[in-house]
Amino acid sequence: MSDSRRRQRVVIVGAGMAGTQTAVQLREQGWPGEIRLIGGEPHQPYDRPPLSKAVLLGTAESSAFDIDFATLEVDLELGRSVTGVRPAERLLETEAGAVAYDRLVLATGAEPLALPGSEGAPGVHLLRTLDDAARLRPVLAARSTVVVVGAGWIGAEFATAAQQAGCAVTVVEAAGRPLPGALPGEVSEHMRAWYAESGAELRTGVAVDSVEPGGVLLADGTRVPADAVVVGIGSRPATGWLAGSGIELGEDGAIVADDRLRASAPHVYAVGDCASFPSARYGERLLVHHWDNALQGPRAVAVNIVAEGIVDGEAEGAVYDPVPYFWSEQFGRFVQYAGHHTEDDELIWRGDPRGAAWSVCWLRDSALVALLAVGRPRDLTQGRKIMERGLPVRGERVADAAVALKKAVR
Repeated sequence: MSDSRRRQRVVIVGAGMAGTQTAVQLREQGWPGEIRLIGGEPHQPYDRPPLSKAVLLGTAESSAFDIDFATLEVDLELGRSVTGVRPAERLLETEAGAVAYDRLVLATGAEPLALPGSEGAPGVHLLRTLDDAARLRPVLAARSTVVVVGAGWIGAEFATAAQQAGCAVTVVEAAGRPLPGALPGEVSEHMRAWYAESGAELRTGVAVDSVEPGGVLLADGTRVPADAVVVGIGSRPATGWLAGSGIELGEDGAIVADDRLRASAPHVYAVGDCASFPSARYGERLLVHHWDNALQGPRAVAVNIVAEGIVDGEAEGAVYDPVPYFWSEQFGRFVQYAGHHTEDDELIWRGDPRGAAWSVCWLRDSALVALLAVGRPRDLTQGRKIMERGLPVRGERVADAAVALKKAVR
């Protein structure tokens, strides 16, 4: 490797899973130059899934990554806010001054959406950061009465933890069913019973009108008492600081990356929750707000940075087109999802959704494109491999829960 390459600097903005793994993968792929990892939080980089589980319940103090940044020769700068970027000058703007880069990786993740009118209200919480989890731990320890706004993945996971801690939990969802936008009603309606079985109350089809001292007021006039309100109504890419930079953002706020995770500005990459990418596999642009995407995407970014010429040349690099994967632990069930489906895809059941273990498959032109598994991890493992290989399947075999999914391949 030439000396000029060794003098080049990669700056990574965001010290979550995507940013941290990008630094690790750069070294594993042979990047010899400087790596600077900038994080907005003061804490050592940490994993987020345990925040809604072990950290929240107090069985773990932290979920910090076991990474020796000094040995990797990664300069870690924490508690530092970024304010803008000037791609033409290859300068990153921060509150402490400008930082020069040769390659820039944007891995700023997503930020939770606040309930309109509730910002700063006492007793209202979000759950995204380590500090958020720390503020919620006393709420659970006190066995408080809690209202959760939103019956999506994070709402269900928090409700599960709160129930385990002995809290009285009411979940309020503006849509008519749990997990709206993630799953069709014919599937998610079977998850409604999980709340009642666990002792949580689920109210759907009614929005929160306002948060008041000691509770929330619903749009139908009902007042629900609460010591604390936890808002889980979704998230948006944390990209507002890029306004005016010339880096293209989509209507969803995500950085528009290409199939090699390159942003629209030269020498700039984007990875994780803050970036969308085109998928040839699914025929559309995807924005994936899941842990596995933040884990897998960095390898493609690192390969492509290392593949670039010493200064400005480019090599073939790596195309990023994964089978998205997600899991959730809620109400005593292990839920996994792989792939990407639309309402036009054929839905096939495997097993009885009233039971403890069942799956749902989505087919498009005899191809398995997505799978939801509840308590059937083997279905998920086999289905994910089928999707990755693009193998055609027989619908009648897929529908037989007694037949291993791998045996449904044509």
